[in-house]
Parts: sequence; structure tokens; C-alpha cells
Amino acid sequence: MKQLIPVTIVTGFLGAGKTTLLRSLIERRQTRRLALLINEFGEISVDGAMVRTTAADTVGGGTQVHVQDFAHGLIAYGDDELFVSAMLALAARRAQIDHVLIETSGLALPTAVMEQLQSPELADHFILDATLAVVDTPLLLSDRFEHAADQAPAAIMFDQQLEFADVVVLNKIDDLDEDALLAAETRVRQRAPKVRFLELAYHAQLDIRLALGLRLHQPTRTDLQHAHVQQYAPLASMPGQEAAPLAVQTRLNGHAHSGLGAHSHGLATHKHFHEQDPGWLSFVLRSDAPQDADQLAQAVSEAARTEPVLRSKGYVRSADGVLLVQGVRTRVSVHRDQQQTTAARSQLVFIGYHISRGKIAALLSERTGTKWH
Repeated sequence: MKQLIPVTIVTGFLGAGKTTLLRSLIERRQTRRLALLINEFGEISVDGAMVRTTAADTVGGGTQVHVQDFAHGLIAYGDDELFVSAMLALAARRAQIDHVLIETSGLALPTAVMEQLQSPELADHFILDATLAVVDTPLLLSDRFEHAADQAPAAIMFDQQLEFADVVVLNKIDDLDEDALLAAETRVRQRAPKVRFLELAYHAQLDIRLALGLRLHQPTRTDLQHAHVQQYAPLASMPGQEAAPLAVQTRLNGHAHSGLGAHSHGLATHKHFHEQDPGWLSFVLRSDAPQDADQLAQAVSEAARTEPVLRSKGYVRSADGVLLVQGVRTRVSVHRDQQQTTAARSQLVFIGYHISRGKIAALLSERTGTKWH
């Protein structure tokens, strides 16, 4: 029987730091040949461009790290006609691929990919290695995922992403003390008691052995021809409430997680989330005028205070070159992008719940003194 290609799914809410974590895994991939599928909820690719730049800068990355963008919609959901064909193309190159990583949109559940991997088309080629959920830890501790009326849509999506994860990665923790980390772990386990492992990502970096080759999903085939959906063995064991993240991750040898049974979640066909909640919106605002970095950062931050913007990102023109904008709610960073030397115009993606394109465009135009549309 041919060897199945392991697949790691990286999920997490908008702005959790999934792309940054993936870039660090590329840098620490050692000799692994990787294929990455990047799904963004928006018209322009920002995350895919950054991952591709990291791959190009890594020694051998240009030939040993393959990156493919999946923009417009949600990867592997019912209306995605590209996912299966893209995966089959990777299967045809199995001699050049050791591991596949799939970054889902911040507004998607990993279960759509999990189900597709069990389909007759893909089950003979791939096996789910693990599902990692990346968490913006300061945001979690600031009560921004509580089920209050104005936060319920984000809280529901956040909870479901945790529920279907094998490993939760606490990210953005560099300024947090031990008490804060323990509080974050408690909140995660209260929301998703079936999560098996919690890991710490200092400086958005995770030991490669804690991300790839975990082998948490061991298949039990009920039909050798895969006429039926492949079934997984039930969950064997998991850490209790007293389990804590490892302070020193290098003690693990890369196989400490293997051999456990897999989650049994009763995967079902998923409809596009727009059919269930059309309040989630994404749009791009553009400007042809050069931008001032400080003014723009303040304007984008103010937009998130006046409208329920949860994520903003994009590239903008300035007198000093191209700037990369990254915003998570009101936290906005704007800095020079060394890889992008020219940009015909500024483009910013805004993602949120019932956000107004007109109001945000008007605010940016007023605060920056330039036309945004």
C-alpha cells in the first residue's frame, strides 16, 4: 500500500497569527518538502504573498516549498470546486512532497477540510496528521470572545474552531506572565474540554516537532475500497483539567503525541457559512494617493472602534515605499514591506460583522485627507 501524505490543518480566528506561525514553520522545516494551501477571506492575497516571500527567502524554499492561494470563499466547503483538484495535483507529485499544510480562513471551520480528506477522491492519497487552532491569547484574556449580544457571532466561530482542534497554540504570549498563561489555558479547556494539547508560541514560533508528524489520526478502514467515508477510532485519552502547557518544548522528541486515537466528531456536509449568517462581510477599499503611515494607522484603528471591524490588512503606497498594514480589531501595525517595492494603488481588506463599507471609506478619507473608495 502506498504511503499516505500527512496533512496538517491550521485554523484560528481572524488575526490569530496563523500566517506568521506558518512562516516560522517554513523557516524551521529542516529538510521537509512542504506544500501549503492558504485560504483568505477577501479579494486580495496578503497572507499568501507573505508566505511565498518567506519560502523564497528560505534556503531551498523556492523549489521545496510550494504555496497555493485560495481566495474568495472558504476552502473545501461545498461551493469550492478547486480544493479536490488541487489536492490531487499534489498527490501526483508525492515524490516531491513530505507534508501538506492547509491554512483555513479565519471565518471557517476545519471540519470541511477534514471531511474532504476522508472522501473517496482523497482518502487513498492523504491522511490527517493533526488540526492546530491558533489563538490570539491577549484577545482571549480581554473577554473579546464572550457570548454577549454584540460578540456572539465571533464567539460561536471561535468556540467551534477550538472544538474541532487537536492542538491549541497560544500565540502572542511574549508579554504575558505565568498566571496569564494559566488563565488562558483554563479558558480554552472550559470552552473545548476535548482539546488534547496546548502549546506555547513565543515570538510566533512553534517547535517543528510539535506541529508536523504528530500522527494523531490513525485510520481504521471499514472498507478497503473506500466505498464509505473512512471512520476514525474513538478518542483514547486526553489531558485532564490539570494538564499545563510545556514551558520547555524542546524536551519533546517529536513523537510524544503519536499513537493516540483521533477525534470522533461525526463530520457532516457543511454549507457555506453565508447561508447561515450573512452578517459576515469582507470588502476592499482602494486609494490612488500616497499614504502617511501614522495617519493611516490611526484611521484604521478608529474605523474598528466605530464599526465592528475584526480584521484589516493590505498594502498601501507611501512616500517611503510600500507599507504592510495588519490590524486585529483596534490594534493596527503599519511598517515598510521590504519585499514589495512598488504598488500601483493602496488596497485594504476589511472583515467584520455587519460592517458598513460607506462609513469606513468616509472615515478613512476624512482622517487621511485622501480619497478611499
